[in-house]
Amino acid sequence: MKARSTLALAAILTLGACGQKEDLQPLAGEMLPPAPYGATQPLDAEQLLALEPQAAPERSVELRRESEERDDDPFDLPPEV
Repeated sequence: MKARSTLALAAILTLGACGQKEDLQPLAGEMLPPAPYGATQPLDAEQLLALEPQAAPERSVELRRESEERDDDPFDLPPEV
């Protein structure tokens, strides 16, 4: 039982120590992708990791926080028979 808890503690400490602490850099001997067409210089690691607005759109609707009467929805039609 003691060996199992020691092993679990060692695993937790090992996993906790493997977090990224430095800026991202390409591996030794590797290059970043070439610059996009029309760009004067290649993008750095932070720019390559930034999401485009279409990949992570901002929420455009305000959530209802209180009981409110909903407006009439012209597209809320009954099912066809």
